Amino acid sequence: MMSGCSQYDLLLPRRVVFGWGRRNELGPLAAELGRRAFLVTGSRTLQASGTVEAVTAQLREAGVETVPIGQIAHEPEVQDVDATVARILEHRPGEGDLVIGLGGGSAIDLAKAVAALVTNRHGESVRDFLEGVGNGLTIDQPTLPFLAVPTTAGTGSEATKNAVISSYDPTFKKSLRSPRMVAAAVLIDPELTVTVPASVTAATGMDAITQLIESYISGRTQPFTRALCLEGLQRALPAIVTAVEQPTDRPAREAMSHAAFLSGMALANSGLGLAHGVAAALGVHCRTPHGIACAVMLPAALRVNRDVRRDDLAHLGRLLTDTDSNDPDVLADAFIEHIESICSRVGIPRTLSQLGVEREQIAAIVPSSHGNSMRGNPTQLTDDELTSLLEGML
Repeated sequence: MMSGCSQYDLLLPRRVVFGWGRRNELGPLAAELGRRAFLVTGSRTLQASGTVEAVTAQLREAGVETVPIGQIAHEPEVQDVDATVARILEHRPGEGDLVIGLGGGSAIDLAKAVAALVTNRHGESVRDFLEGVGNGLTIDQPTLPFLAVPTTAGTGSEATKNAVISSYDPTFKKSLRSPRMVAAAVLIDPELTVTVPASVTAATGMDAITQLIESYISGRTQPFTRALCLEGLQRALPAIVTAVEQPTDRPAREAMSHAAFLSGMALANSGLGLAHGVAAALGVHCRTPHGIACAVMLPAALRVNRDVRRDDLAHLGRLLTDTDSNDPDVLADAFIEHIESICSRVGIPRTLSQLGVEREQIAAIVPSSHGNSMRGNPTQLTDDELTSLLEGML
């Protein structure tokens, strides 16, 4: 178990509104930030369910004009961001404008990115600002106020300072990152998640759980975020199976939404690890959905880090399993087995081959895994070690 309290910084959203049915407070909340809202939405089901229409009506009643400028059902790509920024610029944005992201992590990331780039025009494309592949440009001007309204419980993007942007030609998945990108306000209504399909509930929920665990054992972990992770895991692990099997169960949905938000705050301040590092590479090379990729990699990541984080995993085993033992080895292994059991119960594949990954792709996946997420992993793997791990998971 880690001890002591080193230096740390915290970066959190300025205002959070959480609770069942609180989407009805969106209008007044947005009105505090501006009088015209550029709206980015997620999948078409939000439109079909009447959610977008209801949101627009609420904004109108609060005196906020709504300008729909983007709908996205996949992880945002460079061209998505650039095109959405161009659409906003056609409306001559300025003081009194804000950006609202309504949807899953993809919609929120797209909204977050365009809110930053509309006011930072010293690059030709979002790519110029991306970590690792850009021209070193930074978000140095205040962004348009950004309001996040998540409709899934998983990515925690509503709490973070980055937006993940992909490209498939050339192939990369990198972050646009700045402290200026943290949301001005977040509205989390767990009731918005009840219509999410079971498969998406499982994938996004396991993404949140992975973030909580990886932030807890990260090499960059800190006391505040470890407390968030423990709280999130105590809520999410008992709730995720219920949320998948009984989608209208209110306590389960509330627990998952709360845990997802905590996971976002944790990762924003402590980083992640192996599961997320490989998941990013699987996303761009194999088009694997992010949450599924994280969930498949999580048990393997825990086993890789088991020896160097045995006491941390044992603490989780003591708190979160029914294991009748004080032996840290037994408790650590029990926690890993508990995670494997949950993955199985919510329908997560066990192997990379079940995701369609082929042996020939691993040579490209390995170097792409060494991004910002991997730097938080407690155990640093060589390319050969990571190759062996992934080949063993086929």
